[in-house]
Amino acid sequence: MGRILMIAAVIVAALFLLGPLVGFVFTLLKWALILSAAALVVVLATKWFART
Repeated sequence: MGRILMIAAVIVAALFLLGPLVGFVFTLLKWALILSAAALVVVLATKWFART
């Protein structure tokens, strides 16, 4: 019985620690996508203005 409770406590603690970490990873991914989209717009704009 004690071993089952300890395993359950470890799983709950892991989920508490994993939640903010996953949120942080998705935040980094979101900003990487935003910055790469902005860079793509700048590259396309410079090519378009250089052509005209």
